[in-house]
Amino acid sequence: MKEAEIRIYYKKKINEFKKHNKLYFEKSSPIISDDQFDQIKKEILDLEKNFAYLKSNSSPSKTLGYAPSKNFIKSQHRVKMLSLSNAFNGEDLENFEKKIFNYLNQKIEIEYSVEPKIDGISASLTYKNGLFILGTSRGDGITGEVITDNLKTINDIPKKIMDEDFPKDIDIRGEVFIKKNDFIKIKSKFANPRNAASGSLRQKNSEETKKIPLNFVAYTYGYFESETIKKQSDFLSALKKWGFKTSEYNKVLKSIDELENFHKKFEKDRFNLQYDIDGLVYKVNNFELQKRLGFTANSPRWAIAHKFSADSSYSQIKDIDIQVGRTGALTPVARIKPVNIGGVVVSNATLHNEDEIIRKDIRIGDTVKIERAGDVIPHVVLVDLKKRDKKSKKFIFPNFCPSCGSQTIKEFNSTTKKYDAVRRCTNEGFECEKIAIEKIKHFISKEAMNIDGLGKKVIENFWEIGLIRFPQDIYNLDYNKISNLEGWGDLSVSNLKFSIEQSKNVSLDRFLYAIGIRHIGIENAKLLAEYTKSIKNFLSFINKKKLKEFLNIDGIGDTQINSLNNFFNNKSNYNIIEKLSLILDISDIKLNKNGKLLNHTFMFTGKLSNMSRAEAKSLIEKNSGSVVSSVNKKLKYLIVGEKPTNRKIDQAKKLGVKVLSQKEWLNLLD
Repeated sequence: MKEAEIRIYYKKKINEFKKHNKLYFEKSSPIISDDQFDQIKKEILDLEKNFAYLKSNSSPSKTLGYAPSKNFIKSQHRVKMLSLSNAFNGEDLENFEKKIFNYLNQKIEIEYSVEPKIDGISASLTYKNGLFILGTSRGDGITGEVITDNLKTINDIPKKIMDEDFPKDIDIRGEVFIKKNDFIKIKSKFANPRNAASGSLRQKNSEETKKIPLNFVAYTYGYFESETIKKQSDFLSALKKWGFKTSEYNKVLKSIDELENFHKKFEKDRFNLQYDIDGLVYKVNNFELQKRLGFTANSPRWAIAHKFSADSSYSQIKDIDIQVGRTGALTPVARIKPVNIGGVVVSNATLHNEDEIIRKDIRIGDTVKIERAGDVIPHVVLVDLKKRDKKSKKFIFPNFCPSCGSQTIKEFNSTTKKYDAVRRCTNEGFECEKIAIEKIKHFISKEAMNIDGLGKKVIENFWEIGLIRFPQDIYNLDYNKISNLEGWGDLSVSNLKFSIEQSKNVSLDRFLYAIGIRHIGIENAKLLAEYTKSIKNFLSFINKKKLKEFLNIDGIGDTQINSLNNFFNNKSNYNIIEKLSLILDISDIKLNKNGKLLNHTFMFTGKLSNMSRAEAKSLIEKNSGSVVSSVNKKLKYLIVGEKPTNRKIDQAKKLGVKVLSQKEWLNLLD
């Protein structure tokens, strides 16, 4: 067959697959046998394997099951379901513990609760008066999908708990998964056990979910108040008493050495388990310490996932491309001969930056070692110089952006007195096509506007056909045109429209993060939002060129101020935000008016006893106060620790600012 005929035949098989896929997963009324359905899938996959130019978003290689006909009802978690930070070696674990000591400002003996990290789907179960009343997926960590009926099909989840010690109101969290032996029976329908669990939980019809052998292991809680349970290990024991399954491999260990030794042994034995795991989770066992340590924007400070060793393999570099990121960073990517690493076919590997290429002497045509650790992007570890060909070519890094032609530079870091390793495009706005596309991808991401249905590939497709050029275009899409595109039907268009409408209600900190200003991550966006309180005030600071005032925010420095200046000096950036502020309902930051420190501003000088600055700042903010970074007329209290800066004390006294010892400050909080 000629290429045109092959494409027509491929499209016909895709449409056939979509039809039967919908009948099977959404309608629960298949009109062909499972074997016939599998044959259609196999034929499509074989075609894609033999003809690289065949691609479809509806291919069985890219889809799993069928999207529900309506979006699930969303439910906000009472306590966020954050992901864990990762450790890959002993040094990472030592740094994790060091950060704990630094935050507490004291070195203490820590006991760790250790649990296997099952490769499944996280779920939260709400019980009131012993009854299971609500089940949700993790979602974006803040809001999940209500999947109560599907979770009720799992035998491991108690529907009613009569134990007199069981809390009257609690969110129990755990992992939904499928055992290896059970997956063998259904592997023709799903890519792997994790996808099988995910697809089953997102079925519209719980009767279909019931057919899948799902399991549940409980490991923690979300919302829960108890004065009797003091440790994670005690909570796990209570879970078993209440009728939940917990991991038989849970342990309590007392040092980094013990954690490392247990990890080495467990890594060897993990293949003998009944289910897939991708590491171990370590939690500070003491709940009081957990409470003190609290959370960063993305993860708890008191827990970490220790992933198993990296998978690696050798391949040849066919070419090196340059990718331009949303902040203008130029990242070299090696296009390699496809190689299987840990069950995943890898054809691209990051080379990080220009300095890395020079340091490792990486050339086009080289045979290199590729490593893939956990969810980390595959990267080139080293060059096999014995296999270097005389025809191998050195890669010359471009001095001009391959997207827009702007000059590329390495910025000078005034702190380190060195030039940055990363070379950047100097374009700050949406005039650079690649930067613009990446900025829009960032805008719709989970941590930002969280628009379901607008994935990275969709953004690229919409850009290609001229549907999107700026973030505000998302809210004025031509849905008639979209419904005529391949892979888009009435259902998917309706779901997209629903997600976009939902995203119009957004908090100020999420919006400031979403617009993609360099150096303004989730934490800094939160700080700016708390300081300015509303989008109107934020824009007022920009218009009146009062950005220097942000230096009063503890955590915002010259780097962030310069970045804000550069961003808003570009008129298109300001116009985009102005237009978005008219389209979106950006909620103001509401002050906690019940705290004991309301309207009080604080600043620290000197070292605090048994408490870090970060913990002290957190205490002040929880009690409605605020922390500034310079002595001025707005400052109410200067808190003095050991070895303070006398100049700050003198300045405070001149301005009539009250100077407090750490003990006097803590007395304000009783």
